Amino acid sequence: MKSLFELKPYILKYRKLISLGILAILISEVFYVFIPILIGRAVDSLKSGVTGEKLLFFASLVLGSTLLSGIASFFTRQTIIVASRKIEYDMRNDFYRHVQGLHYLYFRDKKIGDIMAYATNDIPAVRNFLGPGIMYSVETAIEFVVILAIMFSMNLKLTLITLIPLPLISFLVYKVGKIVHERYEDIQEHFGVITTAAQENISGIRVIKAYVRENYEIEKFRKLNLEYLFKNIKLIKVQALTYPLMILITGISIILVVWYGGYQVIKGMMTLGQITSFLIYLGYLIWPMIAFGWIVNLTQRASASMDRLLEVMRVEPQIKDTDETDYSIKEIKGEIVFKDVWFKYPDSENYVLKGINLEIKQGQTVGIVGYTGSGKTTLVNLIPRLFDPDRGEVLIDGVNVKKIPLKVLRESIGYVQQEVFLFSDTVKNNIKFGVDGVSDEKIIEVAKLAHIYDEVMDFPNKFDTIVGERGITLSGGQKQRVGIARALIKEPKILILDDSFSSIDAYTEEVILKNLREFRKGRTTIIISHRITAVKDADFIVVIDDGEIVEVGKHDELLELGGIYADLYQKQILEEELERM
Repeated sequence: MKSLFELKPYILKYRKLISLGILAILISEVFYVFIPILIGRAVDSLKSGVTGEKLLFFASLVLGSTLLSGIASFFTRQTIIVASRKIEYDMRNDFYRHVQGLHYLYFRDKKIGDIMAYATNDIPAVRNFLGPGIMYSVETAIEFVVILAIMFSMNLKLTLITLIPLPLISFLVYKVGKIVHERYEDIQEHFGVITTAAQENISGIRVIKAYVRENYEIEKFRKLNLEYLFKNIKLIKVQALTYPLMILITGISIILVVWYGGYQVIKGMMTLGQITSFLIYLGYLIWPMIAFGWIVNLTQRASASMDRLLEVMRVEPQIKDTDETDYSIKEIKGEIVFKDVWFKYPDSENYVLKGINLEIKQGQTVGIVGYTGSGKTTLVNLIPRLFDPDRGEVLIDGVNVKKIPLKVLRESIGYVQQEVFLFSDTVKNNIKFGVDGVSDEKIIEVAKLAHIYDEVMDFPNKFDTIVGERGITLSGGQKQRVGIARALIKEPKILILDDSFSSIDAYTEEVILKNLREFRKGRTTIIISHRITAVKDADFIVVIDDGEIVEVGKHDELLELGGIYADLYQKQILEEELERM
């Protein structure tokens, strides 16, 4: 329950709207509780004879009270419910903004389905508490207190007898609320599992079809869905039992009123009109009793949902601007220096990078090669601050990257990773993803540089062709070239190509590198590749092995050295000869 206090800033933001709603509830309840008194007096007045004027008078008063209560109730929903919707809007934006700022390692350990469930299920659960929950809490509390006060004033003894069964409702709600809370948490967690399974299935549909696993996946999902059904049925059984029991208990109170109240009418201690009003008020109490149980369940659900949301919201972004950030830096030129850089991943004790010292001047093209797992990608990940080094520092233009505003730093870098992620959008929108207000001519220009233009023009809708989930309609090579075009359109000061030609044939790679010669002028370019052909024309080549720089030099110099670079080169020559055989 403590987690719900975290909603205070949102409630304060819309306190005027909520306060107006509470005022509207007060007005509505004044007219609402006045109706039984009018009906009781109308019944008593019938003793002196029924006239059309009397009936019209009391009917008009009841109708007027009902109408005014209804109008006030309408304004209640137009204020409190609207405020809850606005809070839901703010919470969803805040949640999404926070998730966007989290380190990508967080998503490695967290299932995407869980995060989706937070946004689609948990935030609405909190909104239900803030809207209907608050509205009915105030409404039923006022009704309960005012109605009891009126009933006590009418007949103290009858009211006390009537209230005998009611504490059972509170006990019932308390017990049921705990069970509902536990089962609802279990349901929400399982919903995250289902969402993750569905998301992974759709994303990996090619693999599923290639291995003819459709029926297996269907059966797997059916079992998960069936378990979700059973968990919901278990919750419904508890809820289904709650409301009939509350109505039964309230019904016992009505029987007591009819029995003892009827006795008092016979003895002349109460009028028929009073007992009529009393029965109507007791009927009024049924809703607060039922609503009380419903509100408790709503609060329990909101509390469970808020706990899950806070679990994410309290995770601090690992990479962010700090007090040391120099916001006077508006752009970078592209000189990169690694000074005694050491790095290990958070969940590992072994260093991936060990004492890296490297200087890359502005405008230079540098090739980085090495065996698989040697630390090449990790090294370039430090430049846009996907990670920060454990020791040492990375400098750009002589300034520690931690002091450069993150937005400025990353806007100045075009980074193409081996596994290119494409959004379920058009080719055009995927290419211009990193920039705003770009012309079609510029899109065509970078598409030609990435050697993807001709193939795009063969697509049914050219650049307006939808590429599907994660670019599923494109080949691996096409996705990489769209990724290259996306990096080029940023006009970056630093261009990083991390094994971005791995799914591209040698001829296409050669064409792209040739196209980029003019583009690379004045830009710092880092090319990581397993193919020597991609790096042989670089200003210099860095060879990394087991997290250390072991060789540095030009292509010919490294071949003469006869080390790892020469070994990689000879293996590739041999592979090419075997392919030609």
